[in-house]
Amino acid sequence: MTGAQQPGEPRLVPVPDEIASAEELADDTALRVDETAVEDVRAQHEEGAEGALLRADSLVAGYVPGVNILNGADLYLQDSELIGIIGPNGAGKSTLLKAMFGLIPVRSGTITLRGQDITSAAAHVLVSQGLGYVPQNNNVFPSLTLEENLQMGVYLRPRSFAKRFQFVAELFPLLAERRKQKAGALSGGERQMVAMGRALMMEPSVLLLDEPSAGLSPAYQDEVFIRCRRINATGVSIIMVEQNARRCLQICDRAYVLDQGRNAYTGTGRDLLEDPKVIELYLGTLAKVV
Repeated sequence: MTGAQQPGEPRLVPVPDEIASAEELADDTALRVDETAVEDVRAQHEEGAEGALLRADSLVAGYVPGVNILNGADLYLQDSELIGIIGPNGAGKSTLLKAMFGLIPVRSGTITLRGQDITSAAAHVLVSQGLGYVPQNNNVFPSLTLEENLQMGVYLRPRSFAKRFQFVAELFPLLAERRKQKAGALSGGERQMVAMGRALMMEPSVLLLDEPSAGLSPAYQDEVFIRCRRINATGVSIIMVEQNARRCLQICDRAYVLDQGRNAYTGTGRDLLEDPKVIELYLGTLAKVV
């Protein structure tokens, strides 16, 4: 770690390379962000979250009783922003998205969309309110055609299919070209396009993407990031959990480094890319050469 600690600057403690188990995540002694750092990041959150489109405050959540994966995570998203979430395996990145989309119980804390409390709301309710979610795995219906997959995306508004299909096809021409092909015959990168397209069919104002580049070839990874930027340029706000930390920071407006269920560090993508602490503690092991 280089340079002197600046007043009010979040303090990070070096971490082991091993992935923490659920039991270790529940152990307060395993947390790598000290309490002063948590208070600093929390203060930054309160200041920046005013009037946010989507906001999560002090979220505590987990999959099994007595074991918390999120330990007070904060996040906010302003209109037309693209936000990245990076961090080591087991940090709670995907869990944060699932909690925001109502897929796991929130034990404490709140989530608001346009100022309305949506904590633990059902997924179909969130979709109708403008929240879209693309999971990392099993994100298409392989036995259905591409067109049928997209029809599933507007099951709440079937009459809007033609209009929304035209919009999505402009972003992903492949979907129009192969609309009658079974999704199961597509490559991983092509399936990801279908999943993102289906989420866009309901005209969301917010899109949650869980590791969209995971398992893809370098060429398709780049394509995914380009498409994310294009989607964002249409006015859709995006929160993206990503394993390719360096590439994520290159395209996002702001980012969060999540570590064992808490915000370890936040800032613009450029600031985090150039921050010595983030480079030493996170980018050294998380970033991939692109």
